Amino acid sequence: MVRGGRDTGLRDRRTLATLAGLAERGVLPADDAQALTRAYELLRRTEHALQYREDAQTHRLPSDPAGRAQIAGMLGLPADLFETELEQARTAVQRVFDGLLHNGSETPARPGADGAADEAPVPPAITHRIEQLRAGGRYRSAREETRTALERLLARAQAEHCGEAAFGRLIDLIETVIGRPAYLALLSQYPQAQARVMRLLGLSRWAADYLTRHPIVLDELLDGQVLETVDYGAWERTVRGALAQALIDGQPDVERQMDIVREAHHAQVFRLLVQDLEGLHTTERLADLLSELADRVLAIGIDSVWPTVRHRHRDTPRFAAIAYGKLGGKELGYASDLDLVFLYDDDDERAPEAYAMLSQRLANWLSTRTSAGQLFEIDLRLRPNGNAGLLVSSLEGFRKYQRESAWVWEHQALTRARFAAGDSAIGEAFESERRALLSRERDPGALRDEVVKMRAKMHEGHPNRSPLFDLKHDEGGMVDIEFIVQYLVLAHAPRHPELLDNAGNIALLGRAGRAGLIDDELAGQVASAYRQLRQVQHQLRLNDASYARVEPTRFTEERQAVRTLWKQVLG
Repeated sequence: MVRGGRDTGLRDRRTLATLAGLAERGVLPADDAQALTRAYELLRRTEHALQYREDAQTHRLPSDPAGRAQIAGMLGLPADLFETELEQARTAVQRVFDGLLHNGSETPARPGADGAADEAPVPPAITHRIEQLRAGGRYRSAREETRTALERLLARAQAEHCGEAAFGRLIDLIETVIGRPAYLALLSQYPQAQARVMRLLGLSRWAADYLTRHPIVLDELLDGQVLETVDYGAWERTVRGALAQALIDGQPDVERQMDIVREAHHAQVFRLLVQDLEGLHTTERLADLLSELADRVLAIGIDSVWPTVRHRHRDTPRFAAIAYGKLGGKELGYASDLDLVFLYDDDDERAPEAYAMLSQRLANWLSTRTSAGQLFEIDLRLRPNGNAGLLVSSLEGFRKYQRESAWVWEHQALTRARFAAGDSAIGEAFESERRALLSRERDPGALRDEVVKMRAKMHEGHPNRSPLFDLKHDEGGMVDIEFIVQYLVLAHAPRHPELLDNAGNIALLGRAGRAGLIDDELAGQVASAYRQLRQVQHQLRLNDASYARVEPTRFTEERQAVRTLWKQVLG
């Protein structure tokens, strides 16, 4: 009931088929699904034997040993084995039921006239918001059970002494879902789900806003596996299976398919968010998981959009999405844009038009806001010739541009570029070309001047007029570290091929230090600084900070290490 609205594969009337589907999707652990299957088969066989014996529509086993032995005999089982298997089946069903649905004693006492719960004083601002909520037309027009569920939520939040910030965000969420009684009922009936929601609302403004924008992800909180790492291969197969069933008169229902992918992506991002706030992932690991999720969505997008291109000339496109920036460096955050370049390798005369159409539709498929929300903001300005260039380039055209016309900053960007999705042969050819371009001999002085000039230009584009330290853009911050690494790659990769790997700034600093290109100890200090700056930036963004800025004394030693390395490398 919770998931069937967005997963058509869970609408089968057959219990055993649906159990198998739940296991395949990871909704139920495989062991639980097998235990329920065995129990169901035994109980149905017992039911048939009982009704045959009684010649009536009954489901009550006889209480006398002889009668039960007769039922066991009809199933081909000794009486004692039948009793054992029956008890095991009931125990298994009860265990799964309790784990998934039972809320028993977890429900806190509801505050009321009897004083059963310890009421915390509600701040005046929150009291005013609650009064406004109750006076609103949507509250007054709601069914009695909906208002009861809502009041239970508010009472439980008050009884558990949740903070003012969490309480205010809960009201924001209620105002969003008050017209959707199922969500209020879910939180009202499952205190463990509400407890986790309240924890999320209290820990992160960004998490609260995400939940309010995408309340459909609330059902993830009922999943006992919400804190377990998802198998992305299984996730992708499930999404593709749902897309294959989204048809109208045998043709793809494009709008429904777009919603399916958005809902699945939002649900997985929310799982990662819950795990993140529970401290289960480092910043680097979280970025890896978000980046892989984006790669999977890109792959699904290419395969979904290509069949809609009217003048396509082959079944499978010879087309690839190349990731730059945060996605290219596997440093993706929750709300990061995707910096993409599209390439094709196809000599057919119809190819340019077909792949131009694919690129445009894919960009729209990813960035359009539907009733289910948006997947990503897309930035295609890193393509050859920028905004003046074509949306997609042939592989040979990309090679020619990079070798003959590209600016130094475009080769800097290549240090963080990688194949993300599409035709793997194009991906391999791109990686080969990337390495060849980064291995070209360059004049160190001229390169240094260009890198310093571009850094100054970026600094001018992100002025900081506050007294705070901007973790990313200010001197001694993350951009300085990234530019140092990019210069080291461009200047030294011809003699140190270990720098060609898109291994991330921390790993590349370590490799440069071990190669003697920079002081090894200082390299470690700057790598540590980069890691700390990323962690604090991530924490600030979870609380929806407009800028990643902190008191200037917070990273004094780290900034000094970055400045020292900058001076050694770039003067």
